[in-house]
Amino acid sequence: MKAIKLLTATAIAASLLSVENATAQQLMETGGKEMPDEWIDKDTHHKVVKIARTEGSNSSFYFHNNPFIGNKMVYYNSGRGGRQAYTVDLKTLQTDKITSQGGRINGEIAGAKTGNIYYQTGDSVYATNTKTKQTKLLFVFPADFKASITTVNADETLLGGAWATDEEKEISKKYPEKHDYFNRIYESKLKRTLFVIDIKKGELTKVFSDTAWLNHVQFSPKEPSLLMFCHEGPWHKVDRIWTINVNTKEVKLIHKRTMDMEIAGHEWFQPDGKIIWYDLQMPRSENFFVGGTNVKTGEEQKYRLTRDEWSIHFTISHDQQLFAGDGGNDTQVAKAKDGMWIYLFTPEGDHFKSTRLVNMKNHDYKLEPNVHFSPDNKWIIFRANFEGKQNVYAVEIAETK
Repeated sequence: MKAIKLLTATAIAASLLSVENATAQQLMETGGKEMPDEWIDKDTHHKVVKIARTEGSNSSFYFHNNPFIGNKMVYYNSGRGGRQAYTVDLKTLQTDKITSQGGRINGEIAGAKTGNIYYQTGDSVYATNTKTKQTKLLFVFPADFKASITTVNADETLLGGAWATDEEKEISKKYPEKHDYFNRIYESKLKRTLFVIDIKKGELTKVFSDTAWLNHVQFSPKEPSLLMFCHEGPWHKVDRIWTINVNTKEVKLIHKRTMDMEIAGHEWFQPDGKIIWYDLQMPRSENFFVGGTNVKTGEEQKYRLTRDEWSIHFTISHDQQLFAGDGGNDTQVAKAKDGMWIYLFTPEGDHFKSTRLVNMKNHDYKLEPNVHFSPDNKWIIFRANFEGKQNVYAVEIAETK
């Protein structure tokens, strides 16, 4: 498998040495100290490369938010200029600062069609083009409907998100830790509203309201009118995964739990939009799968994995042939004894065959790695803090010989 060229001048020089010497110089434990720009994980023999080299803290996108515009990846840097958006060319590693807003920017939305990134500062929604750097104010939320955008639809005509009441926002403010606010918000049964914003017209439309905790709002990558959302809360208490057609308002449950303590969550669309995949446990903490439901037919499938292979988040390659996971430590739901790895998964019949790519034993899993396949499916990109600060890395799927 031919790798994309994520090579620095140092790496190019090293490649001119004998293979034996080059491997000896680069083979090392991942993390626990400051790492070079690239190295070979001694436990897996896969090459790892720093792909965000801007000074400060660098952050890649959440696992279901597409960060790619062509061969460039959007990421955030929290350096001297505050939290701003950058792109990195995955072939040359050249970085480019995209935004220079006065305040902190929020929102992980990259438009592959237009080359725009969509984001928010306070109540104002903007688009900045990654090529021209031109910025346009798209919308300002009114005083009685302060909300956040989280997704853009397939033809980049609509932005979407969920609105929460002031009472819910007060709970989050008073109890900032997830273990403190999570059940409180779920049990409060406060109203939430899904909305869309017409990008061209700058108009907001309320789509659907419920006293369920509507969250994880994602547009289909192919169907411009199809919006996925979840009923947030303790997963064993909710039928979590839903879709709504924003035009017809038809609401559909994607997966119905079939046993006590079954859970399904951390859902995402595969690239062609035909299947929604999710972490499936039947029951919770005992039997582990990655499950998928066909959006149109409702047909379900699942791949079994082991306790140690369970991951906080899973994803699928752009050609839809491989899966990846970001692992987890023994405090997570799987209680894995040896689960701190970046994984590659190959479907084989009804189960996954796993390959360990990066040893994450020096990573603090309070920061979720959130894996993404590179556009050419040859690298898996993730974020980590195993050097003592947050940065973005790529591991080559092909093993170094």
